[in-house]
Amino acid sequence: MRIGIVCYPTFGGSGVLATELGKALADKGHSVHFITYQQPVRLNVFNSNIHYHEVRVPTYPLFDYPPYEVALASTMVDVILNHDLDLLHVHYAIPHASAAYLAKKIVEKEGRTVPFITTLHGTDITLVGKDKTYAPVVTFSINESDAITAVSNNLREETYRSFKITKEIEVIHNFVDVARFSKKPIDAFRQVIAPAGEKIIVHASNFRKVKRVQDVVKIFAEIRKNMPAKLLMVGDGPERPAMEDLAKSLDVFDDIRFLGKQEQMEEILVVSDLFLLPSEYESFGLAALEAMAAGMPLISTNAGGLPEINIHGQTGYLANVGDVKTMSDDAVAILSDDEKLSTFKKNAFEQASRFDIHNIIPIYEKLYSRFCRLDDGK
Repeated sequence: MRIGIVCYPTFGGSGVLATELGKALADKGHSVHFITYQQPVRLNVFNSNIHYHEVRVPTYPLFDYPPYEVALASTMVDVILNHDLDLLHVHYAIPHASAAYLAKKIVEKEGRTVPFITTLHGTDITLVGKDKTYAPVVTFSINESDAITAVSNNLREETYRSFKITKEIEVIHNFVDVARFSKKPIDAFRQVIAPAGEKIIVHASNFRKVKRVQDVVKIFAEIRKNMPAKLLMVGDGPERPAMEDLAKSLDVFDDIRFLGKQEQMEEILVVSDLFLLPSEYESFGLAALEAMAAGMPLISTNAGGLPEINIHGQTGYLANVGDVKTMSDDAVAILSDDEKLSTFKKNAFEQASRFDIHNIIPIYEKLYSRFCRLDDGK
């Protein structure tokens, strides 16, 4: 198959999933064409089946805001016609689904019918898409999609509640490359982080309010009262200054390392003991799944799609949003009992294996095959 993948090229979950999906499809012999405004951060391999098409947005004094959606649709048209694509798979509804609809209508005038599949990832539905400025276009372009998928059952139901969707939304869960994250830990790396054998706690996100990163610091402070520990904060974002101030006031700042945005998360996760994700909402929780694939138990809220991956009392614990005490107590319970920690690590890995990339990719291929031309040899 010849597949066009449209995504944001950033560290966010939608961009990561789309890139990993494209790479896996290319490994299976499909021709994959990434269409976005810069090379995706996870597109770090050479494969003759992978092609990258940059969306260039010309700037003119007339425009206060460059018309990215129009440039994106035009690039889609160019790639469809010049590379004979079978379908487009767009990730994150805004503005990718509406641009795909426009491209589809344009190429129809050239005698080509190209279906497009829209995958909903989270904030395109739960936050941005609900804004009345965007809602009518979001609703229309989702309904005009030839197929719609969501990364969790929770997001599927949230979409139906928030928009007048007239088509079936299929759930295809996020996935993880278990082989990548289940590496043998590098003892020297752990020694550098925790020279006295401290427990290593990790949080990874974009440090927005919805991630409740100050709760991460509060939980870590309670852990520190019970045992030596280090906290690794992966990512960056607007809540970092407030988080740093809180860490200083709680006297745990010196035990926290801010690692910034990291592409090789597996090297960090595999030497760590516990992952914290006290988010106000997660449509799925891809960062959590990657941690579990590295054998890390999870302390998380019960918000959004997190209960679909974190099994309470087996792979970690769930708590209500903002319930720092319960999450702190549960974290200490796991970390202070080596046998329990070992069991939870094993359970976390086994649960993550259910979402292994090799189990999910065939589901996407089956979906694509419903829309590809019958004369396509692949």
